[in-house]
Amino acid sequence: MKQDSTRNIAYTVDCEDYVHVVKFNPFDSGDACSLIAYGGNNYVVIGTCKFQEEDAEVEGMQYKTLRTFHHGIRVDAIAWSPETRLDAIPPQIRFCTAASDRKLRLFTSDLQDKNEFKTFDGHSDYVNDLVFAPNEGQEVASVSDDHTCRVWDLEGNEKAHFVLRSPGMSVCWHPEEAFKLMVAEKNGTIRFYDLITQQAILSLECEQTPLMSADWCLKNTLKIGAVAGSDWLIWDITRSSYPQDKRPVHVDRARLFRWSRVNENLFATTGYPGKTTTQLLVHHLGHPQPILTGTAAVGSGLTWHRTLPLCAVGGDHKIFFWVTEM
Repeated sequence: MKQDSTRNIAYTVDCEDYVHVVKFNPFDSGDACSLIAYGGNNYVVIGTCKFQEEDAEVEGMQYKTLRTFHHGIRVDAIAWSPETRLDAIPPQIRFCTAASDRKLRLFTSDLQDKNEFKTFDGHSDYVNDLVFAPNEGQEVASVSDDHTCRVWDLEGNEKAHFVLRSPGMSVCWHPEEAFKLMVAEKNGTIRFYDLITQQAILSLECEQTPLMSADWCLKNTLKIGAVAGSDWLIWDITRSSYPQDKRPVHVDRARLFRWSRVNENLFATTGYPGKTTTQLLVHHLGHPQPILTGTAAVGSGLTWHRTLPLCAVGGDHKIFFWVTEM
């Protein structure tokens, strides 16, 4: 692993607008390319990416826009459905957005004539995160500043409603734990809910605030990570409800935490956008210092590739990509 921790951006994609959120499809869509979605002030763009790290015939990176969806309002969060398939005939693209008008929008498209969207109404304040049920994709969970976590069916009917003690910042659904939902609150509490009984079954404590983002490790269901204040924190849920590991990383405040999808010891954090730049740090639990430091002009969003140690951040008319070691 290279110890040269400050590395330049590996690739960029030019966009027509400021990118508020960017999200790789975490599910296999049946195609050699990776799907990526990004949201601007009033649209969502769906594109495909292929990188030289996965295909020797590609020079650098190939990016292609598949479709631009008019959204009409700023996009705050995007979730991909596992029902998205590029190898189906016709193909199916399905994703859900949260917007600054507090509504969720479910988009379904065959990339030709069929482009539908449904609006889910119910949250009374900003929606901070949303996620599809990872196996069947028949439900969507969302968390909001209105102190609720809600689970919806694809018609927009509310199937479950959890009252939180502070704003809900992150919601995660693990493919190996399909009947549990992880909800992280701004007050520093992370709770797991049993979706059958609709009861809280376990809680973790940061002991510091504000918790801004948390993630459930894909490669190890016992590992939870979060950022609160200027620190990252890691739990092993079998050992204690308090973090086993924590470190101050961002001078100001940390904004986002995301586990790599290919290595349970690899994760990335971002700082708050400062006057000009946002800091991206990639961490490996075996190393005392970040293994990669990147900066992006007023960046937002953070997402990992499904099969590569590669992450992306949105920014001003651009998406930035960094490649790290395993």
